[in-house]
Amino acid sequence: MTQTIDRKDAVDSPCDPSPFEVHRLTTFIGAEVRGVCLADVAASDDLFAELKDLLLRHKVLFFRDQDISRADHVKLAERFGPLEDHPALGSDPEHPGLVRIYKDLDSPAEQYENAYHCDATWREAPPMGSVLRCVEGPAVGGDTIWVDMVQAYKRLPEQIKTQIADLRARHSIESTFGAKLPIERRHALRAQYPDAEHPVVATHPETGEKVLFVNAFTTHFTNFHTAANVRYGHDYSPGGSELLNYLIRQASIPEYQVRWRWTRNSFAIWDNRCTQHYAVQDYFPDVRKMERAGIIGQPTV
Repeated sequence: MTQTIDRKDAVDSPCDPSPFEVHRLTTFIGAEVRGVCLADVAASDDLFAELKDLLLRHKVLFFRDQDISRADHVKLAERFGPLEDHPALGSDPEHPGLVRIYKDLDSPAEQYENAYHCDATWREAPPMGSVLRCVEGPAVGGDTIWVDMVQAYKRLPEQIKTQIADLRARHSIESTFGAKLPIERRHALRAQYPDAEHPVVATHPETGEKVLFVNAFTTHFTNFHTAANVRYGHDYSPGGSELLNYLIRQASIPEYQVRWRWTRNSFAIWDNRCTQHYAVQDYFPDVRKMERAGIIGQPTV
């Protein structure tokens, strides 16, 4: 179990205490980290190594009162790897890779985030993770929920685990971000970002844990229609889609979740390879302004 570090009691310790005070928020996922400035983490190999270890352990880390520069935000995220652009969202012009997610009454209705999703699984190599900052938040509401998809897999019935062990599924930007576009632009978006195929059960590249890897971007199984699964046509449709929807709904189980109340200059750092998240849109007409640095990942296995 991660223990909370009381720095006052650690002053007389013969060893230098860690600056990280770690407070677990739920049994499975999420920890609030206190006692450290993220700008210092961005500048220190040792501090970053400790932060990365905590991230692998808790899957999402939270920080408050981090009044750091955009440059330090980007520098911290780049510690994990190169940053990616997003085709549907704008970036800060002076800090490429720092995506602006600004929501108010003028935001297009199609730009919803209130679905359980893993970022950009429509890419062959989805992001490794993200560093997200609250620039301006509503007086109340606008929380974000994260979900532990390792636990979501572990707690599936054994017969379901057997059935999905070798399944693969398609993930699409065309049917999500592209759905509002005229047909020619939608097809151009699909040509630029062809649907990606991922295993339904992925393996985390660093921890080796099994992850349930389907979400709101997932459209269908690609290798379900076999003699083992399909006796009659209805086994494939709606049978296959009902199984997929059952798997997608696992993210909505509260026991796998942690919920974060945003305040100005609070941060979340999450591992996109083993979590999903849901931005609760219950705050209009208030404004919610977030800035996110997404880290390029690698193909799923």
